[in-house]
Amino acid sequence: MGTGGPALSVEVCSDEQGFAELAEDWGRLYRACPSVTPFQSHAWLHSWWLSYGVPGRLRLVLVRRRGELVAVAPLMRVHGPLPALVPVGGAISDFCDVLMDAESAAQSTLALADTLAGLARTALLDFREVRPGGAMERVFRCWRGPRLRMPDSACLELPAAPMSDLVRRLPSTRAQRVRNKLNKLARLGVESRVVEHDKTEASLHRLIELHRLQWEDRKVSPEHLRPRFLDHLVRSAVPMARSGQALVREYRLDGEVVAADLTLLSRQLAGVYLYGVHPTLRKHRADVATMVLQASAEDLAPGRHQVLSLLRGTEPYKYRWRPETVVNQRFLLARRRTAPLLAAAAGEAAARRRAREFRDTRAASRDTDGTEDNRRADAM
Repeated sequence: MGTGGPALSVEVCSDEQGFAELAEDWGRLYRACPSVTPFQSHAWLHSWWLSYGVPGRLRLVLVRRRGELVAVAPLMRVHGPLPALVPVGGAISDFCDVLMDAESAAQSTLALADTLAGLARTALLDFREVRPGGAMERVFRCWRGPRLRMPDSACLELPAAPMSDLVRRLPSTRAQRVRNKLNKLARLGVESRVVEHDKTEASLHRLIELHRLQWEDRKVSPEHLRPRFLDHLVRSAVPMARSGQALVREYRLDGEVVAADLTLLSRQLAGVYLYGVHPTLRKHRADVATMVLQASAEDLAPGRHQVLSLLRGTEPYKYRWRPETVVNQRFLLARRRTAPLLAAAAGEAAARRRAREFRDTRAASRDTDGTEDNRRADAM
């Protein structure tokens, strides 16, 4: 137990049962933190831990003010390739961050930084995928030891606006093509609806099966088809749907479900996390990207969300909508004795970035006629 000021107490929780029991306090803190994304909700992170966590490696830094939870750094210890503390949530979470009550952020930042500095004596703090404006930026600014901020994944974002407004943002020729695709979807009779909360679990099972059919005989992320991933989605999305942090949408054609998507929501943004499409829609040459975007735009709560996020990835089909590119941040924090770990991680990241740029350059040179763009858009 440490202290972060006369009214603050700090503890590091490594107990899995203790993680589960934080749900109510975590939920209050989540609502008081303006920068959170759905990936910082207790339902998402605790469910992730049940599917992917390693016993004995949990490190939740909890800051309380007179007993009330006012900040959390959800971390876990990893041993390779370097000994490090990394965010709970892993690769399947598009954004990671710490949580801070806005009213006590100044004190909480110092308390978190002091405790994290103690943990960093034996491991690098490697905090990835922080959205610009995230609370982790405050910790970085007051860090006293070696530190480095690096670019991480790129995300593409649109304004949270009705489809008609999104179309008006496009050049006239492209806008007309989108209107033609919308008209075709209307003629086909594809209808979308948000699934009721008590039917979320069954719909998620259908979504994963549709996702499997969509990518059958093509390259797909193998994790999306593993049982532990489905278990995680059900455990997290069902309570998130009840609390307004998620929704599942189904698309029907002639009464049959031909597509489904899972959308995650927070105060700042809404984003389609995963979708599945039956091959019959491809046979009809329906533009699935346009279909999903239209439904997402129309279901946004007026004035509630600021951003319609296309989440991580710069697939060519996303650029048809003239999105803004927003680059996540990676924060490397160390003490003097762990500074060599920081240098090693930075060197590895630079090498990966150069290799990725080389691959992208080669791909662009092979794809000068735009056929890849069309293929990806059709696949979406």
